[in-house]
Amino acid sequence: MIDTVFKKKVLGKTDKKASNQSSSFTDTKLESEATDLFSANENSIPNQGYRGRVIIFIDGSNLFYAASSLKLEIDYVKLLHYLIARDCLVHVFFYTGYDPTNEKQYKFLYCMRRIGFRVITKAVTQAPNSAKKANLDVEIAVDMMTLAQHCDTAVLVSGDGDFAYVVNAIAAQGVRVEVVGLRSMTSAALIDAADCYIDLAAIQQTIKKIDGSLCQLLANTRE
Repeated sequence: MIDTVFKKKVLGKTDKKASNQSSSFTDTKLESEATDLFSANENSIPNQGYRGRVIIFIDGSNLFYAASSLKLEIDYVKLLHYLIARDCLVHVFFYTGYDPTNEKQYKFLYCMRRIGFRVITKAVTQAPNSAKKANLDVEIAVDMMTLAQHCDTAVLVSGDGDFAYVVNAIAAQGVRVEVVGLRSMTSAALIDAADCYIDLAAIQQTIKKIDGSLCQLLANTRE
């Protein structure tokens, strides 16, 4: 059986206590709704409370396909609070292709901004096979390199092996790197480069959406 959480040698500045600030949310209602969702268990983020300043980078397209493979609808408030754990959130970025004609996607991205995500988009293009796509790998890699000096821990939510190089690069600067992705869709090179790997399948019950989620409520009440 494959371990769902790989606890590896910790590199970088992980021995410094995080501040009392648990996140950068300005909406205290969202915080209070989600703060008590998680208790310590075998799938918890290792070194909670000692990860220092945390910046999260979410590859939206990769996460979408991983969730689809699991037939999982993600509650992003739950996902964010799982990834923050008991540490200090500096920024959380969500990268995705954007189709301005897609009203459902517009509502979703509006909701993501309302709950504290910094949404980075790129217009989708039509491929020869009629599929629509947008690749934001360069944007993610550049932001990870640029912001490495401002965090102690970087969390990358993606299984794309192309990120192994940038993960190794920021780890060499003393940043702890955690990778979250579906094991069957995650590059072995990316897992090897990370200090910690968490299988999305192991936390699906923790982050799944239920009726009446905060994200849905916000989307329904947008101005």
